[in-house]
Amino acid sequence: MDFKLRLYIEFLLLFILIPISLAFEYNTILKLFFLFLGGVYVLVYLIKNKLIHFIKSIINWKLFFKVVIPRFIIIATFSTVYIYYFKRANFFEMPLNNPKLWLLILGVYSLFSVTLQECMYRTFYFHRFEKIFKNKTYLIIVNALVFSLAHSFLKNWLILLFTFVGGVLFALTYIKTRSTLLVCIEHALYGFWLFTVGIGKELAFPES
Repeated sequence: MDFKLRLYIEFLLLFILIPISLAFEYNTILKLFFLFLGGVYVLVYLIKNKLIHFIKSIINWKLFFKVVIPRFIIIATFSTVYIYYFKRANFFEMPLNNPKLWLLILGVYSLFSVTLQECMYRTFYFHRFEKIFKNKTYLIIVNALVFSLAHSFLKNWLILLFTFVGGVLFALTYIKTRSTLLVCIEHALYGFWLFTVGIGKELAFPES
C-alpha cells in the first residue's frame, strides 16, 4: 500500500471515525474495544520510535513563563467571569463542597487523561502526520479540529469550543518545543482550572 494512502487511512480511522462513533449509541464494550485498539496502536508506534521520553524531556521554562502562563491567566480570567455570570450554581462547587473528590479527580485527570491525550494528539499526531500536512497552519488547525472532535461524545458546544482553542494552544506549544512533558503541564493547567472553577460537570466528571 502506498505510504501516503496508509497515512490518510490511519488518520481517518484514529482521528475521525472512532471519535465520531463514540457520540452514537451502541454497545459500550465495543466502544471500549475500539479505544483500546487505537490506544495500543499509538503506544506501540511511540515506543518503537522512541518518542516516550518524559523523564529526559528538557522543558523550555522561558517559553512557559513568558507565553504559557500569561495566556493561561487571560483564559482563566474569562472562564471565571463566564461561570460566575452564566453558571453561578457551579462556581467553585467541587473544591468547596467535596475537596477530597476534587483532589482525587485532579490526580487521575493529570496522570491518565492528559498524558494519554497529549501522547496521541500531539506527540503521535505531529510525528506522524507532518508528512501529509506540509503547511504548518493547516497542521495546527486540523490538530485542533480533531482534538475537539474527540470530545464530541459529550455533546456540548461549549466543550467543543474550549477543546478547539486548547488544541490550537497545545499544538503551538508542541511545535515550538517538541516537549510532550511541557504540553502535558499546560494541558493539565487548563483542565485543573476549568474543572475547579465549575466546568467539571460539562466535562462529564462526577458531581459532588
